[in-house]
Amino acid sequence: SLKMKQKLINENNNGWNGNNQNPWGQNNNRQNFENPFDGLQKFISKFLPGGGKGWKGLFAVLLILFGLWSLSGIYRVNADEQGVVLRFGKFVKTTQPGLNYHIPFPVETVLTPKVTKVNRIDIGFRSERDTGFTSGVVADVPEESLMLTGDENIVNIDFSVFWVIKDAGNFLFKIQDPEGTVKAAAETAMREVIARSDIQPILTEGRSQIEIDASEIIQEILDEYQSGIQITQVQTQKADPPDQVID
Repeated sequence: SLKMKQKLINENNNGWNGNNQNPWGQNNNRQNFENPFDGLQKFISKFLPGGGKGWKGLFAVLLILFGLWSLSGIYRVNADEQGVVLRFGKFVKTTQPGLNYHIPFPVETVLTPKVTKVNRIDIGFRSERDTGFTSGVVADVPEESLMLTGDENIVNIDFSVFWVIKDAGNFLFKIQDPEGTVKAAAETAMREVIARSDIQPILTEGRSQIEIDASEIIQEILDEYQSGIQITQVQTQKADPPDQVID
């Protein structure tokens, strides 16, 4: 029985200490974990002058890194966008759709806002789109809609202004409140047009001309501010005498 026990002990020891079986033994083919990138370094060094050693190797590495950094400045502007290039955070230029190039980060960065989206501002009323209510009720805003005509009557006019971004750089950095600027310019322009018109054309066939004239004046104001905004349409929703005198 002693021989059997000794035999079992020897077999057990051989199982843990035999060749290529013991993960902690001295004779197995274990993987070298000291430098997992050693193979990659040797492969790259084949393509570098002097095997990647000395000044030539250092210069080659720096040249490769500079090339990769330079390529990172290539960027694409989609068809519905404009590229806005910032140099150390300051706006320098606007780029058009397609492949473009800028000095890579951290010298220059690029913003690509959407410029084809049509925006809308309502003046003289607030619809469910503005208020968030779904009841379909339109709220009148008399302080915006009541205007004095050229023949000294008062008209209650509601209208909407549609606009898009024309120059993304100016839009982002020339004005602080684009929507507020468009609204203020639109109300000023409409009051000017109504002030030189009689009430009868405003209520009937003259509304289309009023829309054209107001659109031109709004655009002039926005261009003076270098807002980067293009007015696409002014649309009157209603033009009536004040509620108190309709009867």
